[in-house]
Amino acid sequence: MKMITKGRRICGLMVWVVVMSISACSSSGQPLATVEYVDLDRFMGSWYVIANIPTFLEKDAYNAVETYEQDADGSIETTFTYRKGGFDGARKKYTPRGFVGDDPSNAVWGMRFIWPIKADYRIIYLDKDYSVTVIGRNKRDYVWIMAREPHIDDELFRQLTSFIESVGYDTDKMRTVPQQW
Repeated sequence: MKMITKGRRICGLMVWVVVMSISACSSSGQPLATVEYVDLDRFMGSWYVIANIPTFLEKDAYNAVETYEQDADGSIETTFTYRKGGFDGARKKYTPRGFVGDDPSNAVWGMRFIWPIKADYRIIYLDKDYSVTVIGRNKRDYVWIMAREPHIDDELFRQLTSFIESVGYDTDKMRTVPQQW
């Protein structure tokens, strides 16, 4: 049974990588502007996913958390966890590796789930105290609002949604990610 589950997870992950890769290659329009600078030490740690335009893996995610830890080689060890289908659903875990691609801003990363493909990952909003961020992609197909706490103020959420729309996203595709801790 474990072998079947692992096989399904690997198959699902491979499909996601192919979809993300095709999306990255077919990017159109203006490049998505990023923040001017990301202090990687401050950015590391856990981020709760508040809302997103989800990938197929995330469509039924609860308690989604993305955690970053910088390795000695400069790459970013990433752990993405969530509960599938509900707060008591099966715990899912993915461990892509991030690669910072634009010194000196540190705001454009390649996120690798399977070698050698790196999906586009851009830090397009980051507040001064590193408590809220928005991650986007040039293709404007997926976006993530993340915070250091599992909930943010409604007004801030509206502002971030307006910002996301202003940079070319269809915010009707966004969903809030249920968080209960």
